[in-house]
Amino acid sequence: MSRAALPKQLLPLASDRTMLQETVLRLQGLEETAAPLLVCNSEHRFLVAEQLREIGVAPEALFLEPVGRNTAPAVAVAALSLAASDPDALMLVLPADHLIQDVAAFHGAVLTAAQVAQGGAMVTFGIVPGGPETGYGYIQRGDALKTDAGCYAVARFVEKPDLATAQDFLASGDFYWNSGMFLFKAGRYLEELQRTRPDILAACSTAFERSFRDLDFVRLDEAAFAACPSESIDYAVMEHTADAVVVPVDIGWNDIGSWSALWEVGAKDAAGNVVRGDVYLDGASNSFIRAEGRIVVAIGVTDMVVVETADAVLVAHKDQVQDVKKAVEHLKRMGRSEHINHTRVFRPWGWYEGIDAGERFQVKRIMVKPGEKLSLQMHHHRAEHWVVVTGTARVTRGEEVMLVAENQSTYIPLGETHRLENPGKVPLHMIEVQSGPYLGEDDIVRFEDIYQRG
Repeated sequence: MSRAALPKQLLPLASDRTMLQETVLRLQGLEETAAPLLVCNSEHRFLVAEQLREIGVAPEALFLEPVGRNTAPAVAVAALSLAASDPDALMLVLPADHLIQDVAAFHGAVLTAAQVAQGGAMVTFGIVPGGPETGYGYIQRGDALKTDAGCYAVARFVEKPDLATAQDFLASGDFYWNSGMFLFKAGRYLEELQRTRPDILAACSTAFERSFRDLDFVRLDEAAFAACPSESIDYAVMEHTADAVVVPVDIGWNDIGSWSALWEVGAKDAAGNVVRGDVYLDGASNSFIRAEGRIVVAIGVTDMVVVETADAVLVAHKDQVQDVKKAVEHLKRMGRSEHINHTRVFRPWGWYEGIDAGERFQVKRIMVKPGEKLSLQMHHHRAEHWVVVTGTARVTRGEEVMLVAENQSTYIPLGETHRLENPGKVPLHMIEVQSGPYLGEDDIVRFEDIYQRG
């Protein structure tokens, strides 16, 4: 499900909304919460913006990283933006791929943390452990803060332990899972980063100062940000500050690191199965089964994970789902593309989906959103036939501009400048048949593009 072009943060895994949407909507009801500020990879910008639009949220800003550099630089960029107008602005730092089932308890913990952070503390949220988990880092609490009930100084951060150590942690009652969520003043974070990792702050400051607007986005300077060291906020700041405070929370938290994690938190039937999509079960138990497009039939299976998509099917034992990483590495070595894209590829104007392909031909479904348009472009190696299924297309072909209605078609010769637009009020659905010796997506020469892509 999670591909390079569509990571898990942008997928509807635990509900009908994506993980990003759930993260943003979870803030509703918190008093005096400003519009969210997002930091994401440049490749995902249009998807992120569209998902926010779908839930009616206008972000404070949407910063684009040219390359990933882990959490310390990402948080630094957000802090620089906020501190420019108010160094005392409180930052609630949230990864976009967490599940939190008890929203009221989450809100209460945030308000508690905010009170401590107002005094300059660097607050992290420690998850009350549900078992001796070896896949998480841990936080050991120190003395309780005298002025704030339920808050503790951080004694130390601990790397992911082995099972015996995790069991000892659990027995002591002094350890919590490291959630990766934080709350502090923007200015305080920058002060600590200057003290502990001035190289990261210097690179981020340059990238921020040289940033520029691109449509609704803010692009960080590519050279400066690429030169920034890659480091987590834990290693860069939290493990070295004298002001680290942990707020223990029991909020139904899960970082959805695997399909087995989704089974654990999902609504189960009488036999312990978690099912989504078109699924038929007979004698199945304690399994997670998800169908995206076709019917999945599971007979007599136990403790299994089965996930069906248009181009790949996963069948694994619940205890071994983490080994899917080995399959991804195999795909990379073989030069395949399944780990990069789904068959449906999203674009700012809509999406396209591969239907069939063979020697010198390829067939796609295309959906263009109302009012959107593709770039003015041409291809060196392919011609295209377009058949309108629903809606109306405005087609530019050389010097000619025409409207193509349902059940009508047009032909784009090889080398001809062309553009596709949807001037209507309903989505435009088309079938495109490409023919030629090379049909790759990199055979596009753009002359004009409202989305400012290269």
